[in-house]
Amino acid sequence: MATIEKRTSADGEITYRVKIRLRGHPQESASFARITDAKQWAQKTESDIREGRYFKTAEAKRHTLAELIDRYVKEVLPRKAGKTKFGTNQTQQLNWWKDQLGAYLLSEVTHPRILEARSKLKVQPATANRYMAALSHTFTIAVREWGWMDDSPMRKIGKLKEPRGRVRFLSESECKRLLLTAQELEDKALYTVLVLALSTGARKGEILSLTWDDVDFKRERLIFQETKNGERRSVPLNGLPHAVLKEWQHTRSNTSDLVFPSLKDTPVRIDRPFADVIDKLGIDNFRFHDLRHTAASHFAMNGASLAEIAEILGHKTLQMVKRYAHMCDTHTSKVIERMNAKMFT
Repeated sequence: MATIEKRTSADGEITYRVKIRLRGHPQESASFARITDAKQWAQKTESDIREGRYFKTAEAKRHTLAELIDRYVKEVLPRKAGKTKFGTNQTQQLNWWKDQLGAYLLSEVTHPRILEARSKLKVQPATANRYMAALSHTFTIAVREWGWMDDSPMRKIGKLKEPRGRVRFLSESECKRLLLTAQELEDKALYTVLVLALSTGARKGEILSLTWDDVDFKRERLIFQETKNGERRSVPLNGLPHAVLKEWQHTRSNTSDLVFPSLKDTPVRIDRPFADVIDKLGIDNFRFHDLRHTAASHFAMNGASLAEIAEILGHKTLQMVKRYAHMCDTHTSKVIERMNAKMFT
């Protein structure tokens, strides 16, 4: 008989786990986001097993990759992290896979076919790996939650080797010149954004999506809700950044909930004024995202450990911040020197 178990994850997401146990048959199970889907699957699968019509590969021969992607985009993407930009990128990537392999049944989407399709991607290895990751998670959901496949063909495919991450950062004097130039602008939005970027290492999207509810002047904290990995991140807001943001709050005339709103009550666009300031200073080959590298580099040079940098930037592992390891050499040398002094003298 079939049993349905309601499960609630740590982030509040509810799924329904179906288990079918019939004498003389191995247990079958699948998870669903809706109770109605769970009941329908349980009823049909139990009936098929009793009548000898059920095979684990049946679902893979019943659905195409296009059907899988359409359901994934409709049901899974809306609850995933990163909201607008993340969802848009994932949809674009999955639609590319649908154009390439969507007509195939899931049972026919083999790893050689996937590799052949990947070879048609005219992008950098890092971008190709993101396309593969989007498809991989789609298969994972098909296996673990919907019972459409026994296994993912992506398990047999490795990532493409990516070049070392680009680290371009401004010196302390260049940072001061950048802020002074932005401060001369009539609209102080860019200056305020730059101060927050350099003091927190936050991404442009994280800063521009801030609302005043995310700003805690009393506790001197900023809460980034719209992060790339989907987890809220709290960072200190003190000193000059605290004062600059407080002044921005008092001088602005817009009543929007957004900290940096446009006239249409959407996040303000700063690409053009930022590019103008960079050109005026004569700084070559520098993007807004490089301010994140700048902040992280100066954190490292001022004694922050890799773990501390990862926490500030919102990285779940130390892998992404190892690029700043050489800048921590002076700090780690002092740590070892202090330990040696205590232990050996």
